[in-house]
Amino acid sequence: MRRGHTKPEAHDSRPTAVVVGGGISGLIASRELAADGWAVTVLEASNAWGGCVGSHVVAGLQLDSGAESFATRSTAVADLARELGLADRIVAPHPGGAWVQLPSGPQELPKTGVLGIPANPWDPEVRRSLGLAGAMRASLDRWLPASVGTSSDVTSVSSLVRTRMGKRVLERLVSPVVGGVHSADPALLDVDMVAPGLRAGLRAHGSLAAAVAAQRRTATASTASGPAKAGSAVAGLKGGMNTLVVALVSDLRERGVSLLTGKRAEDVVKTEDGWRVTAGNDTYDADRLVVALDGPAAVGLLEKSLPELSSLRPAPGPLVSLVTMVVDLPQLDGRPRGTGILVAPETPGIKAKALTHATAKWDWLADEAGPGTHVLRLSYGRREEAGGGADLVLDDESLLAAALEDASALLTVRVSRSDIVDWDVVRWAGALPFAAVGHKQRVAQVRKVCAAADGLTMVGGWLAGNGLAAVVADTRAQLAAVSANGPSIA
Repeated sequence: MRRGHTKPEAHDSRPTAVVVGGGISGLIASRELAADGWAVTVLEASNAWGGCVGSHVVAGLQLDSGAESFATRSTAVADLARELGLADRIVAPHPGGAWVQLPSGPQELPKTGVLGIPANPWDPEVRRSLGLAGAMRASLDRWLPASVGTSSDVTSVSSLVRTRMGKRVLERLVSPVVGGVHSADPALLDVDMVAPGLRAGLRAHGSLAAAVAAQRRTATASTASGPAKAGSAVAGLKGGMNTLVVALVSDLRERGVSLLTGKRAEDVVKTEDGWRVTAGNDTYDADRLVVALDGPAAVGLLEKSLPELSSLRPAPGPLVSLVTMVVDLPQLDGRPRGTGILVAPETPGIKAKALTHATAKWDWLADEAGPGTHVLRLSYGRREEAGGGADLVLDDESLLAAALEDASALLTVRVSRSDIVDWDVVRWAGALPFAAVGHKQRVAQVRKVCAAADGLTMVGGWLAGNGLAAVVADTRAQLAAVSANGPSIA
């Protein structure tokens, strides 16, 4: 037996599970298993839990270093938060709304869309962005057969929007939103992965606008503070989304889950009794294995045992850099660009793909920061950029210089180095899965392979789709299937 070999205690008759990956999906999977009676061990390569739902301290403020909100198209995240005792922390953003920076100039972003797709082309905000001709073209969506855009097995965001609503909706609304949220060109993304249920809604309601309106109605599901404000498609947690991770880890400890950091899984072998995971000098035997890693890493870990996965390896997600600045700048008290601004591709003079004015977006954060102090977060890196985004090779100081220039241009208020109280750069490699056209079919094949391998479950954003709402719902669904089938013990 190898040094560090781990097996269940003789008196413990519970089925055992090893979860590889302590990101949000791994933590949720562990909670589901523990609640169902499994003895769970979680192996995390880094020294922090939560993955892209991380945190950092800037100017004494505990801030999100990754995800800072969740989509309210479903109640998945809110339900989990309530279960973890965070119901009173669920908050809607400030209703000021966001802007979009187009090559032609800034525009207020309509508050009634999904991925920038409008629910009503004649809404005044939409019409201002599209112009009369653009609104008229978009309204043709209402008269097109529901089969247009839904008849093929796969389609891109770009293809669906252009076909149903036209070029202006795509370029002026959808491209900036998709670029800001998914760091990719909408022509590259599978609409069924980044907007699950949208094409089904189109078939059910007869038009893309009606499908968007239906998803928006879902997005107004009640929060702890009452219904979401008009136009609010996201919500957050007072204290930041990182508080969800803190609550999850606390919950897992109370359930007796073994949480191990600094344990990088290097090898996985299928055994007669289940699975064996090697991490450094230690090995862990379990009846069930849950792999909660990014796509390339998950396939790399399992392909020796399951060679059929090799051909299903996804492309890596884009490298995204987030520059967070805490500034002493009372001129920003007036929220000159609402809660932030998304940047359309090819907008001259701007390197960032999005700017979040966090203290304008979240009232709780404005209260913590105090009058005149503002938190700005700029993100860099698009999938379509050569080499993964030329900006991303810049060192921290160069990224800060770019952020100062971009913030000044986007906010119309000069932000200088002397205004900075503190700042930080966080880089996320592969945190946003690249859901290329046809990726949904790849996911189906991956899950078919896993189903055939007794005692194996894979979860994570690359399978569920981008965003906490998708990850939470999918992870719980996958583990519910494990519960329904009962523990798989040889």
